[in-house]
Amino acid sequence: MAYTADFEKFKFPGDARAAFEGKRVLITGSGKDGGIGQALALAAAANGAHTVGVHFHSSYRDGFDLVAAIRSHGVNAFAVQADVTNTRDMWASRSYIIEQMQGKGPDLVICNSGLTEKGYRFGRALPEIDGESRAERRARVRQDFIENLAESSLVLNTKIDGFVAMTHLWAGEAIYHKQQLQLLYISSMQAVEPGVAVPGYVVANWAVLKLPEVLKVNLGRVADQVSACCLMLPFIRTSMTEEYANNPKVFGRWQPRMLEPHEAAHGVSQLLSRPADELNLGNFKLCVAGTAEEAQLFWSRVNLDVRNESLPWSENTPLVCPKP
Repeated sequence: MAYTADFEKFKFPGDARAAFEGKRVLITGSGKDGGIGQALALAAAANGAHTVGVHFHSSYRDGFDLVAAIRSHGVNAFAVQADVTNTRDMWASRSYIIEQMQGKGPDLVICNSGLTEKGYRFGRALPEIDGESRAERRARVRQDFIENLAESSLVLNTKIDGFVAMTHLWAGEAIYHKQQLQLLYISSMQAVEPGVAVPGYVVANWAVLKLPEVLKVNLGRVADQVSACCLMLPFIRTSMTEEYANNPKVFGRWQPRMLEPHEAAHGVSQLLSRPADELNLGNFKLCVAGTAEEAQLFWSRVNLDVRNESLPWSENTPLVCPKP
C-alpha cells in the first residue's frame, strides 16, 4: 500500500483547526505519498474539513490509497485525476467535483501542482570532453539544449498554466453561484532567492506571485467574493528532496534541518486560520529558525517592492512626437 503517513500527526492543536473546519477543500498535486500536497490533504481531513478532493495526474496509486485512508477516519474524500495543463481535463473535472461536494464548488482551493528540475548549466557552455570530435560535441550540446528546455517547459506549464486554469475555473464558479472562495497558491522561497541550475522552477514560482493581484483586477466589483494569496515554503522532506536531507551545504544557510511534511502542514494551517481578508493579496514566507533538535516556525510577509525611477538623461530630453 502506497500510504505511509501517520494521520495522528496531522491533528493540530489550538487555532489551526479553523483553517479547514466545515470547508470543502480541493488540493491539486496531492496524490504523491510523502508530498506536501498529501500533507495538506491530511491536515484538512484531520482538522474538520467537510470534504477533501485529492487531485493527481500520474500518482494514481498513491492518490487512491490516500483517499481510502482519509475515508477510514470518517471524512468524506474523493479522487480527481486530471492534467492541469490540459483545459479539456480541467473542464471535464468541474461537474464531477461539484457532484462529489454535494452540489457546491470548493470553499478552499490549494494550488500545489508542480514539478522540479534535475538541474542544468543554464546559460553556460558544456565542458569539453577529451577526444571528442567537433561533430560529436555539436550533437551532444544540441541534445542537451533540447532536453534542458523541454524540462523547463514542463515545469513552467505545470505551475503557471495549471494555476491559471484552476483560478479561472473555480473563481468563475464562485462568482456565478455567489459563493465565497479562498485560493492558496504554493510557491517557493526560491522565487525570491533563486537557486542555481533550476531556471524553470524559479521563473514559474515567481510568476505565481502575481496571480492574486491579476485576479483581483479582473474580478473588479465582485473581487470581495474571492480572496487569494501565495505561500513560499522552505525545504521540506519529500520524495523530490530526500537526497538533500542530510546535506550541510543546503541547510547551513537557510534552515537548521529539513522540515517534515506534517510540520510544514501545521505551519500552513496556522496561517490559514487567519481571516481570509487579512491574507488576501499577500505573499507569505514560512521561516525556519532554532536548532535541528527544536526547529521554530514563523511567518513573514514578503513585499515585492516595485519602484518607478526616472532617468535624468531621458526625462531632461524627452522624445517629442507631434500629432500626425
